Amino acid sequence: MPGAKLDPIDRMILAELQADGRMTNVELARRVGISAPPCLRRVRTLEEAGFIRGYHARVDVRELGFEVQVFAMVRLHRQAEADLKAFEQRCRDWSLVRECHMLNGEIDFILKCVAPDLSSFQNFLTEQLLAAENVASVKTSLVIRCAKDDPGVPFDVLEERYRKEA
Repeated sequence: MPGAKLDPIDRMILAELQADGRMTNVELARRVGISAPPCLRRVRTLEEAGFIRGYHARVDVRELGFEVQVFAMVRLHRQAEADLKAFEQRCRDWSLVRECHMLNGEIDFILKCVAPDLSSFQNFLTEQLLAAENVASVKTSLVIRCAKDDPGVPFDVLEERYRKEA
């Protein structure tokens, strides 16, 4: 099972850092019940092992002037692995695309896009996304409001699973 090599303290460290990545190592150590030096070693090990991929500020997109958020559902003409990878790379190059997920079913990809205004998104849609090689169709849905935006994973569910397995 993925994550099985993590002990309860490692999982507590990850949960605490997921909730507040800016806390000091001393505060983190206090919250998980160990001293600061081993806590720092554990954090470094979690970083090196890839469990912690980075630290980011959660910015308010609307406060920064990005008034438009859109989910774009993309169908491709061809789904050969080379075609999928080429589309994924193109998405990484488009700054308005903030997330790109490959799906199964009728839609090949869903993109989360942000733009300062509707005309900026429309220009991106018509001049770049729809014009991209291998794109068969795009359906878009404009976000009206966000009711929940929790990053990461629900550690309480993970801990419950480990308790049941023990």
